[in-house]
Formats: sequence, structure tokens, C-alpha cells
Amino acid sequence: MTDVTTAYSARASEYADVLGSMGAVHTIDRHLVEAWATSTAGRVLDAGCGPGHWTNRLASLGVDVHGVDLVPEFIGHARITYPAARFDLGSIDDLDEPDGALGGILSWFSTIHHDPSQITTPLAEFARTLRPGGTLLLGYFQGTRVEAFDHAVARAYRWTAHELHAALEAVGFEIIETHQRTERGRRPVGAILCKLPEIQRA
Repeated sequence: MTDVTTAYSARASEYADVLGSMGAVHTIDRHLVEAWATSTAGRVLDAGCGPGHWTNRLASLGVDVHGVDLVPEFIGHARITYPAARFDLGSIDDLDEPDGALGGILSWFSTIHHDPSQITTPLAEFARTLRPGGTLLLGYFQGTRVEAFDHAVARAYRWTAHELHAALEAVGFEIIETHQRTERGRRPVGAILCKLPEIQRA
């Protein structure tokens, strides 16, 4: 992900100005993420937190949350802009978390730049660091097939819900629900809520 990190580093200030606030978030997305996070038991990770607005918002709602991102400029911006929240530099491909440490993970469009052949790397990390029964809320760009497109910052990918379901199930997740939204003038998007199975008692 070196090229993606470099691309975001070069445009971090612009990105933060345009998209790095809750005012830029669609109302439907806001309600979905907030409802999920405030009902999640245990510590929450904002994986690929970008400028930090989601981490800060969830923290303000009383969620035990911290953000992690691979772009140093995003982490620097987040720490200055939202000093009450915690932000760490790190990769979603190799999370600095013990096995089963988290109650929930928000991956809000943070896997969009992963080649389909590499998508299981972050998904497996999410599964590793969530406790049994823990949940993942993943945002993605929706398409009729898995394909690359020219994102404003770096090459990204559209996914079908079916293909993402299969990738998530391959690393141990159970799908709970899927949301999709299409609006004129905007790319179709989706969100998948899934969980790790509970430990079965004998």
C-alpha cells in the first residue's frame, strides 16, 4: 500500500478540508454507523480513520474508540483537530492489537484500494482482533462486478455484495445485514454488517 499512502499524503490537507468532517457525511451513513457503534460492547477500532472525524464523533457519543491510519498526515491532522480522541499510526493489514481484543471494528471505505487478490489480508486481521460475537461494519463502493476505477486519490475497486460476502465468510465472518444506496450524481455505495461466531459451549 506504499503508493496509496504516498498519494493520500500528498493530498491529505485537501482531503481533510473536503471530506474530513461530519458535515460531509450522508445522513443515512451517520445514522447507520452511530446506531451500530453505540450498541457495540467493548472497545471499537476505527480502522483506516483518515482525518479522524468518525473516531471523534463516536468518542463524543461515549464509545470506547480509537483510530488507526497508515497516512502520517492524517494522524497528525486528527491529533491536532480532535485532541480528546486517540489516534495511532498503523496499517489495517497488520493491526497492533492482541487476538480477540476488540468488540467492534469500523472499516469505512478503508479497504477500497486493496486489490481483490489481497482483500483477505485486512479482513483476516479484522477477524483475528475481534472477540467472538464482535462485529465489523464495512463500507464499500458498490458495482455490478468486481472492477477497478479511477478514484480521485488512487486506484480503487467496486465490489458486488455477493463477492464481498464471500470474502468475509472465507475468513470466518457471518453476514448480518447489507445496506445499499444509489443516488443521482454519486457512486453507488454499500455497507455490510457482519460478526464473528459466538463460542459454542459443549
